[in-house]
Amino acid sequence: MAASVKTPEAAVARIAFRASDVVISVQPSLGGASLYSPTLEELAASSNNKEIVVARQNADPLLSVYTPLRAGKLVSVTTTSSTLISSIPHLYKLINHPVVIHVSMQPSEYPDYSQITSIRQSGLTFLQSESTQEAQDIAIAAHALARKSGKAVVHFFSGEQQEVSAEDETLLERTLEAPAPPTEEASDSIYADDGKRATKHEIGDIPTSSSAISSGLVSPAPEAAQSGTASSAGSSTVDDKSSRPSLSSASSVQVPIVTRDVTSEDIYNYIEGIFKTIKESTGRSYSVFEYSGPSNAQLALFVFGSTAGLLRTTIEKNPSEYEKVGVVTARLYRPWFGTKLSSAIPSSVSKIAVLEQLHRQTTKWGPVFTDILTCFRANAGAQGAPSVVAHKLGYINADTVDQALRGVVQNLRSPSPVQNLAVGLETVPQKEPAPVQPGLEKAYFKILDQLFGNRLHVANSVDKPNAGVSTNVAASPEFGYGSLLARLERRKEFIQKVEKLAKSNEFTTQIPAQWLSRWLLVADDEAKSAAITEELLPRLYADGSPAAYSLIADKSLFPKESPWLIGSDAWAYDLGNSGVHHVIASGKNINMLIIDSQPYSEKSAADATRRKKDIGLYAMNFGNAYVASVAVYSSYTQVLHAMIEADKFDGPSVVLAYLPYNTEDESPLTVMQETKKAVDLGYWPLYRYDPYGEEKGGVNFQLESERIKQELKQFLDRENHLTQLIKRHPTLAANLSHSYGTEVRQQQKRTAKDAFNKLLEGLSGPPLTILFASDGGNAEGLAKKLERRGKARGLKTLALPMDEYPIEDLNNEENIVFITATAGQGEFPQNGLAFWQAVKDSTDLDLASVHFSVFGLGDSHYWPRKQDKIYYNKPAKDLYKRLADLGGNLLAEIGLGDDQDPDGYQTGYSAWEPQLWKALGVDKVDGLPDEPAPITNEDIKIESNFLRGTIAESLEDDSTGAISASDAQLTKFHGTYMQDDRDLREERKAQGLEPAYSFMIRCRLPGGVATPDQWIKMDDLANTYGNNTLKLTTRQTFQFHGIIKRNLKASMRAINRALMTTIAACGDVNRNVMCSSLPTQSTLHAEVQAIAQKVSDHLLPSTTAYHEIWLADDNDKKVQVAGNAVVDHEPLYGPTYLPRKFKITIAVPPHNDTDVYAHDIGLIAIKGEDGHLAGFNVLVGGGMGVTHNNKKTYPRTGSMFGFVPTADTHIVCEKIMLVQRDHGDRKNRKHARLKYTVDDMGVDVYREKVEELLGWKFQPARPFHFDSNVDTYGWLKDENGKNHFTLFIENGRVEDTPDFQMKTGLRHIAKVHKGEFRLTGNQHLILSNVDDADLQEMKDLLAKYKLDNLQFTGLRLSSSACVAFPTCGLAMAESERYLPKLIDKVETVLEESGLRHDSIVMRMTGCPNGCARPWLAEIAFVGKAYGAYNMYLGGGYHGQRLNKLFKSSIKEEEILEIVRGLFGRYAKEREEGERFGDFCIRVGVIKPTTEGKYFHEDVAEEDAEEEEE
Repeated sequence: MAASVKTPEAAVARIAFRASDVVISVQPSLGGASLYSPTLEELAASSNNKEIVVARQNADPLLSVYTPLRAGKLVSVTTTSSTLISSIPHLYKLINHPVVIHVSMQPSEYPDYSQITSIRQSGLTFLQSESTQEAQDIAIAAHALARKSGKAVVHFFSGEQQEVSAEDETLLERTLEAPAPPTEEASDSIYADDGKRATKHEIGDIPTSSSAISSGLVSPAPEAAQSGTASSAGSSTVDDKSSRPSLSSASSVQVPIVTRDVTSEDIYNYIEGIFKTIKESTGRSYSVFEYSGPSNAQLALFVFGSTAGLLRTTIEKNPSEYEKVGVVTARLYRPWFGTKLSSAIPSSVSKIAVLEQLHRQTTKWGPVFTDILTCFRANAGAQGAPSVVAHKLGYINADTVDQALRGVVQNLRSPSPVQNLAVGLETVPQKEPAPVQPGLEKAYFKILDQLFGNRLHVANSVDKPNAGVSTNVAASPEFGYGSLLARLERRKEFIQKVEKLAKSNEFTTQIPAQWLSRWLLVADDEAKSAAITEELLPRLYADGSPAAYSLIADKSLFPKESPWLIGSDAWAYDLGNSGVHHVIASGKNINMLIIDSQPYSEKSAADATRRKKDIGLYAMNFGNAYVASVAVYSSYTQVLHAMIEADKFDGPSVVLAYLPYNTEDESPLTVMQETKKAVDLGYWPLYRYDPYGEEKGGVNFQLESERIKQELKQFLDRENHLTQLIKRHPTLAANLSHSYGTEVRQQQKRTAKDAFNKLLEGLSGPPLTILFASDGGNAEGLAKKLERRGKARGLKTLALPMDEYPIEDLNNEENIVFITATAGQGEFPQNGLAFWQAVKDSTDLDLASVHFSVFGLGDSHYWPRKQDKIYYNKPAKDLYKRLADLGGNLLAEIGLGDDQDPDGYQTGYSAWEPQLWKALGVDKVDGLPDEPAPITNEDIKIESNFLRGTIAESLEDDSTGAISASDAQLTKFHGTYMQDDRDLREERKAQGLEPAYSFMIRCRLPGGVATPDQWIKMDDLANTYGNNTLKLTTRQTFQFHGIIKRNLKASMRAINRALMTTIAACGDVNRNVMCSSLPTQSTLHAEVQAIAQKVSDHLLPSTTAYHEIWLADDNDKKVQVAGNAVVDHEPLYGPTYLPRKFKITIAVPPHNDTDVYAHDIGLIAIKGEDGHLAGFNVLVGGGMGVTHNNKKTYPRTGSMFGFVPTADTHIVCEKIMLVQRDHGDRKNRKHARLKYTVDDMGVDVYREKVEELLGWKFQPARPFHFDSNVDTYGWLKDENGKNHFTLFIENGRVEDTPDFQMKTGLRHIAKVHKGEFRLTGNQHLILSNVDDADLQEMKDLLAKYKLDNLQFTGLRLSSSACVAFPTCGLAMAESERYLPKLIDKVETVLEESGLRHDSIVMRMTGCPNGCARPWLAEIAFVGKAYGAYNMYLGGGYHGQRLNKLFKSSIKEEEILEIVRGLFGRYAKEREEGERFGDFCIRVGVIKPTTEGKYFHEDVAEEDAEEEEE
């Protein structure tokens, strides 16, 4: 517990949290904390049984109260006074619920109490406090009163801050022990209050009975009368007044129980009792009206404002000056107990000054003045009653309070006091918090600005100056709508003025009149009016006449503006008041952009009280409005189309823009993931609607949620059917509308299992159900194997994923086995999560008759730190314990498979399975059939008929977005991988949909050189079939993502039409041949590039399957576009191709920008004395792929074989590849790369094998030197006078965002560029071979699109990341989407250390397969689990040395802490010219990795078990 609190808000927040089940925390924005927020967040972090619901101030926050209330929970609200007026419709509904609304009066310097008086007649109970201590006590009183009365209480407070002790435990227990009384149905209520009213039970008149009187006993209340309505606090009780007789169950006299509404008198009695309890516990006194001052006072100040304490203190300090003056305040403002006021003040008081702090008094007499005047004159014989004098209480502080107080006292003492005398300053500069536009929402504003520029006019922009108008009001839709109407009218008048002046002679010359006449012809044309304005304005200035300057004063009206209103999803809660209805109904040419920030979630969709109106459907029903539903993080292009069309539409337009976030500082990555879920699942469909589209030759409605078009149509059809059904049978409405999807999924599970049970009826053996949870396929494979073996032993076996099993059947199982893998940090795989949650949380399962066993798959070294050992096989262990706790009987002890065992998980499984058969009595079965060997990649290749497989048939199957598993292996050879969107997996599974399958296509682009025309065609392909982005890969080529199956063939053809291909870009063949980009040596680059092309062509597969499947023309005849395949014969590869992938790269010293040491073959270009290419030093056996914690796998740098002449290079590559073909490991794919073959055979032996095939030996390696493996940015001129510009493309992702129009800019450059584009191995781009004559044009275009910006840190410029989530199926953690955010934070550390411009090579991958070549980086992060990375240090800056593990499984906080220390040391202790990786080794931070096979030795962070040994 906190020792003290300092602010009223903190004190109130603590009480609200402790006295409620749910606290509705109203904030100005989701990211902008309220004054209550820090305390609530701190308390919530230490408690799991309380709920904090954050609600935006402008989004009808009190709507969030109803759902928890109806669930029987105690609810409180923490807010400010600015929400009260807008919440009036809800306040009436809450009157008869025990809700407490804590209100901090604002603005804090000079609060406006008219917010309270405006709702004084709402029927609510109002309590007031004026300091931190009072706020704490009265907050307790408010909750106690709400519980006792069952009615809503508003606790409003302001005043001084003071440090006070935290709330008293005993006081809390005593005051809050009474539960809320019951609320009963009201049949005649005229208010929308859910038909509830607060009631209380009382003992009625006791029957006259001698036995009752003599005994003094009465019967207890009947059981029903005592139960009341349940709440989290308990059941309600009979009023416990001490005056009541005691009750005894021994009495035979029945006493009636009377139920009646809670009255004002009850409220008074309750609060007085609560105040008494507070005094007994703390000594602090409170009463309904509180007076301070002398007992013989003649004058009293009744203060309704924030300065009562200040006035009271001033009087006490100056007793002589303010003799016989007292101060009165109302602690209980409503109900108003005026009759109690006279007894609260001395009878000697003759005059009362009523000081009301109201900013906007709409009547002559203030409401409090009227209250007090009425209570003193209510009695007809009010003789001697004090006279009441009204005062307006303005702003006063410690410096002005004396002057103000004197004025009040002098006015009272005068014979004829002045009524409504103003005291203090009437107007004070307020620090009213202006509405802040969330940073995320600026994306849409930037698009508007880019599209419309100076034409854009946002009427309700938060940054517009509006004299005399509150910023909150100015930002409202109503104000904006009125402003636009006025502006439209103003432009209409302006046009009339121009028409008049054009015909007049008021200009100095006739030139302005001529241009004005031209302008009038195009005044309503957006583009033309803007263009002619640029010509017109200089002529008006030149004319210089008064008429000209009168037009110049309104020059912003010359272009036809694009008028917009900007709103949020708060507008959807009440269309009539929001202004949406007014705009649409008006028919005016006004555009609305409404940004919806509510994330997709089942909870928000199901909560009827928070459900918003569908503005899109509402607008479309009018039939006169353009409507679009867009999402910038789903389809940027669609947003552009929608805004342009809205601007051109002659009438009202509504653009609904999705931008989901929980807080305004949410990361763009999270927003993108939420957007994808919402769009993919139909929560936020993308569409455009033009009511006149068909008249224009198009369509009215365009649905653009590409992935779910058909599904959404089916959904709409079903909804139409259900709507008709519900109309005919209203009683079915709830079940049909709410549970359709759930029931379907349950029925699918039930039907599948029942059908299988029927198939098993003929078998005689006992049943065995096998449930698995698998992410990589191993657990599923074991389950299927166990199923086959069980059937062979005569068992009735069934194997299926855990999530497909109907949980209600678990009690009835006889024998059941669970096999689960381990995901993330000891989590269940995705297809077992829901099952585990159901088992874990169930209170209905009784497994007393169920026999079970569990087998788990894990890696005991995956989490090497001692504290993380609990993650090893945690799902299996947790499930085993839970099943035992539920009474299950053990079939066999839990089995644990460990990847660190000699045979991996098979070691543990081989010991566990026999125990299972023995327990089932089928361990001694003879004649078991031999099991078929598992199908391997080698089997798939040899049966594929030279890579055909059934790919063509899979492409024709439109029942799924996927292709078969074997075809998915074969399509890699064709340059495409099947993937699914992992951001959507869980949600799609919950909806009963298959994964969101799509395909990645990778081009084969030797040397990474492309023409401008090819760039444009690749850009077109990304827009037409892909996800509107291009990926420049670490293999120096183009990659496309998000291509769905039906567009796969068209995409392949488009690539080939661009004279490129995809064959052998992936698969067990030689892949894309890389080549140093070399912008400074164009002649040498051309020669090296030619060798790259020659090697690539020479090692190309010969199969015609590629052409048959992808490039057939309309007559199904094979066409040859990008290759020259003739017959199906593979002279180099053979029918099984290579054991694993094969990669070749060329580097030209001093630039190792292709990481020449990291590939199967690395060719180091050697320049001859004549300046031309002489040949290559040949490195063999490099490779990056690793498996976490499997020390048999490791990265390796290439070994030097020697020098070869240029003419023999392609033959040498061929022979090296053939030795790998014949000697590589085809049984274990994790040991199949060339690097392992070289180490197994030995470098010398492998070299000899190659030389045998060549017929000659390698020459000795020639000298060379590398400076770095990063790109050289900016403009460079080569020896031929050509110019080259290297652009920084972060992680190779080419896309348009509202901040950066990269993709558009590069397309415009490609349209005019006469040279070529070079893709680099570091994922960047070179604008190459620019003539001096074209140089300025290129520079201008680069500047226009901000593509010339290279003002980044050396670390960022040297960074690289693989794709990882959401498309890579191997990713364990984020990479491309996360590295830029991590670098943002690391750069702060760099700045602290003075290393901003130092090049430090940092790389990140989402898994250990090494696509971004992390093992060569000076600092690398390799994904281990979501949010956790292994950290490696000590790589060579030139790419020549492998790094080594420094820390395992660390998260962002640890990363930042580590780099802060390392960079600080590096800045202080490095030697001249020393690189970071070298420094880490020299000072002993990490040991060097001398060879790949020693990669796992001498790591900085040993496994915890090894440390203990």
